[in-house]
Amino acid sequence: MMRTRPLKVALLGCGVVGSEVARIMTTHADDLTQRIGAPVELAGVAVRRPSKVREGIDPALITTDATALLERGDIDVVIEVIGGIEPARTLITTAFENGASVVSANKALLAQDGAALHAAAEKHGRDLYYEAAVAGAIPLVRPMRESLAGDKINRVMGIVNGTTNFILDKMDTTGAGYQEALDEATALGYAEADPTADVEGYDAAAKAAILAGIAFHTRVRLDDVYREGMTEVSASDFASAKRMGCTIKLLAILERAADGASVTARVHPAMIPLTHPLASVREAYNAVFVEAEAAGRLMFYGPGAGGSPTASAVLGDLVAVCRNKLAQATGPGESAYTQLPVSTMGEVVTRYHISLDVADKPGVLAQVATTFAEHGVSIDTVRQQGKDGEASLVVVTHRAPDAALTGTVEALRKLDTVRGVASIMRVEGE
Repeated sequence: MMRTRPLKVALLGCGVVGSEVARIMTTHADDLTQRIGAPVELAGVAVRRPSKVREGIDPALITTDATALLERGDIDVVIEVIGGIEPARTLITTAFENGASVVSANKALLAQDGAALHAAAEKHGRDLYYEAAVAGAIPLVRPMRESLAGDKINRVMGIVNGTTNFILDKMDTTGAGYQEALDEATALGYAEADPTADVEGYDAAAKAAILAGIAFHTRVRLDDVYREGMTEVSASDFASAKRMGCTIKLLAILERAADGASVTARVHPAMIPLTHPLASVREAYNAVFVEAEAAGRLMFYGPGAGGSPTASAVLGDLVAVCRNKLAQATGPGESAYTQLPVSTMGEVVTRYHISLDVADKPGVLAQVATTFAEHGVSIDTVRQQGKDGEASLVVVTHRAPDAALTGTVEALRKLDTVRGVASIMRVEGE
């Protein structure tokens, strides 16, 4: 039976994503009513700049007092798309205290304080949904949290930032340098005026923390995620990758240890074989590769950012939360029963691609090989070329603890025959 009294929604933030959410709520109102079982009504929109013209939104709904909006007592669902830590954290808690469930796209806050927010939601019997926080329109959080709830996820590897994937894709396919590719991304609106959060891996690390918590049923905070940016990736790195039949991507990699006793979460550039599904992800698209014990290998692919894709994920959560509200139930909350420790990057087993500038004289290769052996790192392949007293040496290792590989590189830098370490990159996805 259709309920006639509308469910009231408060929108916190009305930028690119928030304005698109409001537009879809208005233009698709009849469809949303049928899908939910009751009408939804936009009851208020909290913004910082009330004078800005917001097409399609009744000016009477606009307010700068978000707290007063949440404390009205008649709000059923709050959609938070303002981002950042504060005031978002306080406002979400206020929403729970006043009887509202929350749909959020705030990856930074969830990565830092997800456990506390889940606890507040549970205390007040409310929902906290955040599909839009991880990969835009790609359904990922709910499939991992619900569809794979009966399975055991062992590894997640993905491209979760569209800006960096666009830049690396352009460097690969056109031969552009990093700055040139970044300038193009900025001109097209893929990169912010300050791209630090994207290119230094902070955005991907926040998403990695959220996904690791869901995948491994343990609490993983942003500080637990090893992070390395991609600003040092060069055209010569891509040339080396191509010689190996690889390309380069900024990857979020989440793994359960072989003995199941710990997990790791990391974000860094890596070479991956062209035969791997992630290698073909182009432009500003995202893709996440999930390896589960029973389901096997699954890949989720699609646009990972932008107003419309992110709003699509927000509206999907809104429908789910509203249905729960009508059923007087809540969806799944935090699952952290395993309480697994998060290992450091030094304990991660990886492969390395190392390019060295060396003196072009006899015995250099033997000296370098001895250094690898002394640190317990086995060499897979070596390529050497040189003339006029200068040479380059490219070494690809077998898998070894990252700490051993780091120690090897430090020792190589001290050799008198090694003029410099031109580049170091991990190799993934075999």
